[in-house]
Amino acid sequence: MFNKILIANRGEIAVRIIRACKEMGVKTVAVYSDKDKNSLHTLLADEAVCIGPHKASDSYLNMYNIISAACLTKSQAIHPGFGFLAENFVFAAMCKECNIKFIGPSAETIEMMGDKSKARKIMIDSGVRVIPGSENIIESLDTAYNIANEYKYPIIIKASAGGGGKGIRIVRREQDLEQSFYQSKQEAKASFGDGSVYIEKFIEGARHIEVQILADEHNNIIHLCERDCSLQRRNQKVLEEAPSPAISDEKRRLLGEEAIKAAKACNYENAGTVEFLYDINGNFYFMEMNTRIQVEHPVTEMATNIDIVKEQLKIASGERLLISQKDIALHGHAIECRINAENPEKNFAPSPGKISFLSLPYGCLGLRVDSFVYQGYSILPYYDSMIAKVITHGKDRNEAIEKMKRALSEFVIEGIDTNIDFQINILNNENFKKGNVDTSFLENNLASLKAPVLG
Repeated sequence: MFNKILIANRGEIAVRIIRACKEMGVKTVAVYSDKDKNSLHTLLADEAVCIGPHKASDSYLNMYNIISAACLTKSQAIHPGFGFLAENFVFAAMCKECNIKFIGPSAETIEMMGDKSKARKIMIDSGVRVIPGSENIIESLDTAYNIANEYKYPIIIKASAGGGGKGIRIVRREQDLEQSFYQSKQEAKASFGDGSVYIEKFIEGARHIEVQILADEHNNIIHLCERDCSLQRRNQKVLEEAPSPAISDEKRRLLGEEAIKAAKACNYENAGTVEFLYDINGNFYFMEMNTRIQVEHPVTEMATNIDIVKEQLKIASGERLLISQKDIALHGHAIECRINAENPEKNFAPSPGKISFLSLPYGCLGLRVDSFVYQGYSILPYYDSMIAKVITHGKDRNEAIEKMKRALSEFVIEGIDTNIDFQINILNNENFKKGNVDTSFLENNLASLKAPVLG
């Protein structure tokens, strides 16, 4: 096991990793921008190094400064968390060149899966079922028209180097294709430096189902069952749960087998997630693979009693997986609500500012809060608006929902706006309680979900 690792991230995921390391006796190094000096991760780590100004490109995306901080502190490994450099194959390669272990898959695997159109081709060649669509990137508008006509509208245009919902456009009519095509390419170029796109058939009424995998360097691969991440707004997840209320035991087995097949196709190592669309007829299709820890990993941890971050550290240090597939069992149900500093009634406008009062929910079995905020802390306007994740676990889905409603009702935060009421309204929605949701659920119910919670 490592003696010391550097966490190349901030916020709640940095805190999460630091806590796992402390429990394993591993020393930690936090990095921070000049405006992030008082963030909780810098206070909890054994050491903290400033890596640049508040602009992410000058600090959290500054590969040279981060590598220098790791060398300066004699860190043996770097955990990238999620976002920032987590799926940057150049950074992973730099770590290897500097004899620093990158806690994640190889640079080659990250590059392979980071290009979504190439990933599609690899999965097709490996026999993994993908969403019908183009096998290669779309070079011209004429080709886009031909593909759209072949697969019929609606279709979805996706950035090949995509992530975080950027560079995505749903096209329902031929007359909208040209504008959407160029908008998608432009956004992809601005977000990822790569304007290439591909096209898939848009599957109406589908769920977003993802399978957590763990793979070591000794060719052992297991899956930790699925998460349902269908509740999304503008392709950003809002609430996740494990297991999915729509998946039978037989479908769960097949999804797991497909996820492992996908992992083998790209020589995967460490923790990763294989994402699928699940249609109303019970068919599932590979969408993409996320080569990092996921925001929503806690629901899988709660449902399986496996600490994924600790497994990441063990795998990266060369240890064999001590868990086999037969050891994996689901225990009850878990739900995660993302708490953001935003105002749903003002089109989810970000709400930076100082937290004048904070009281987190406590006090029962099956309740977890992952956060980096504290009373007196100022939410910065420069980074992602997520400030906490509330995770509940119950013997069944209904108990997990009721526990979450209780927890959110006790989550008091003053000085900024949050989406807590929005989350409570989701939990109270009759269709959600029945499990009748898909990826369009939030957009179709925004008006009622944004209403203030009474009582």
